[in-house]
Amino acid sequence: MATPEAVSSTPPQTDAPLKRELGLYASFAVAFGFVSIATGIFTTYGAVLNSSGPRGIWAWPIAVIGQTMVALIFGALAARIPISGYAYQWVSRLANPLLGWLTGWISFAFLVVVVVAVDYTIAATILPELFGYAPTPANCWVITAVVMLLQAVLVALSTNVTNRVNEVAVTVQIVGMVGITVLLFVVGAVIGRLDFTHLFETAPVAEVSYWDFGGLSNAGPFPLAFLLGAFTIVGFESAANLAEETKNPERVIPRAMVQAVVALGVLGMLFLVAVTALADNTVELAKSATPVATVITSVLGPVVGKILLVLIVVSIFSCGLVITLSGTRLVWAMSRDERFPAWQLLRKVSRNRHTPVAATIGYFVVTQAILAIFSGTSDALFVLFSAATLLPAIIYAGTVLLYIVKRKSLPASKGFTLGRWEIPVLVLASIWLIYELLIFRDASFEQPRLYVGIMLVVGIGYLVYLVATRGRKGLSMPDMQDVDRAFDDNTISK
Repeated sequence: MATPEAVSSTPPQTDAPLKRELGLYASFAVAFGFVSIATGIFTTYGAVLNSSGPRGIWAWPIAVIGQTMVALIFGALAARIPISGYAYQWVSRLANPLLGWLTGWISFAFLVVVVVAVDYTIAATILPELFGYAPTPANCWVITAVVMLLQAVLVALSTNVTNRVNEVAVTVQIVGMVGITVLLFVVGAVIGRLDFTHLFETAPVAEVSYWDFGGLSNAGPFPLAFLLGAFTIVGFESAANLAEETKNPERVIPRAMVQAVVALGVLGMLFLVAVTALADNTVELAKSATPVATVITSVLGPVVGKILLVLIVVSIFSCGLVITLSGTRLVWAMSRDERFPAWQLLRKVSRNRHTPVAATIGYFVVTQAILAIFSGTSDALFVLFSAATLLPAIIYAGTVLLYIVKRKSLPASKGFTLGRWEIPVLVLASIWLIYELLIFRDASFEQPRLYVGIMLVVGIGYLVYLVATRGRKGLSMPDMQDVDRAFDDNTISK
């Protein structure tokens, strides 16, 4: 591999340039919208009650710290290599093009499954609760497909409009979540229902062996609780995937990612404490299909309960919209480098809309196929969410390992560095990611592991084809010489 000073990193020319339109709040909204605590907590709180009991919410702050460390490392890389494709670009240029391609493919596998997981929640749990009908595999399939179509159309039409919609949705989510959290504490105190002893109960899970790490094929009750944070606090790196459409990305993107994770962590913990402290009977609450809505309805009344459900729909739509935006940019970035199936078509950018329309259509077609595969299973949501938690953990672990190995050879950054905190951040991030990955040894994650395995086999098969037809030299990536200078030329419009 060439030294960092050797080769220019100018991205290849495409039919039309992307436009730098995103400022700090837009970048923050992308990171916040993908993570979406309203979506993550609403959909996984019930699973935590059943696997870990109310006490499981204390895994949340630990997960927040761990993911903040990961966000800091991603920020340091994004400041040095502000190119669409994030981890795919970083690993390709700093380590090995073959490993970079696999990282990009795993990221793609994550982005096509997580959007299905998120949007399927609207059809499977929220709309049935909101309108009082029974969900079936057929109506869940149709509703999810329509939601995903609307998101793809928005992304294809205009990045600016997509981000305006997302900014409004994120603002509504922040205001709504803060308002509901405050109301829960105030009303709960007034009616004397707040019971903070619930925060330390384990029922319906037994107290015996609660803290055990588990065996070779099973995780203990408390370790399973980390999945609440591990699923919810992912996707903050989507801001880095829009680097070529962000103003001053070296400074804006790291700040946006870290701010999003911290804000989500604090607000999410307060909301979890409020909901858990207001639970009448945690054993009965664990039986509810929508335990968060059940608590809020019982405390604030059915009208506020319905408003919460509408807020969750808005949050989930925003989350799916940002995932679609990020997924299409990854497909486009890999196609621009001539490394994705059908790259000749998918690399094109609309001259009128300045969006990768073809990549958006390609991404949408794959997500529809994923939906068709999973929608017929009885535990579709669990499988989808588990796969969408395992895949980013793999991506994060690989990227952190890359940073550890290459940190001494990284070119200096003008935007963001870890400075003297680098070693502590790396140690904490590594411990967190190893612990998180070990949770997935549990037998209940057999199907998600199967999905990951199948996608890896497909990806490796295509990579073998690329190497066979082009040779390793045909897959070489430009190393980092001077990203700032590369992005000052006319290949990317300001």
